[in-house]
Amino acid sequence: MPNFRNGRLSEDIKREISGLIREEIKDPRVNAGLVSVVRTELSGDNSHCKVYISSLDGADAAKTAVKGLESASGMMKRQISNKLHLKKCPELKFIADNSIEHSAEIARMLEKIEETEDGE
Repeated sequence: MPNFRNGRLSEDIKREISGLIREEIKDPRVNAGLVSVVRTELSGDNSHCKVYISSLDGADAAKTAVKGLESASGMMKRQISNKLHLKKCPELKFIADNSIEHSAEIARMLEKIEETEDGE
């Protein structure tokens, strides 16, 4: 179980990566309006960080965004290290996640249920 400092650093990294996606990343594979960082998992020794990426366009768009983010990971590590004043920035591993697409599907299903109840 991560300690308090580890969890706080993980959230800081998540916030910084989200900001970099919105403002700095110019890769066309990463559509800043539709891509978001779902969560980050930092290892106990702060040497590795898994970054879960999701897209409103679906799992395929998230996988494409992950490829774009992997190519920009060096710049992202440098920016994170400078902003958070880290001596050693963790290695960033980007993982495609379909949680936004899944939650949108659940919302559509709930809307259908409400429509059928209103029609009766």
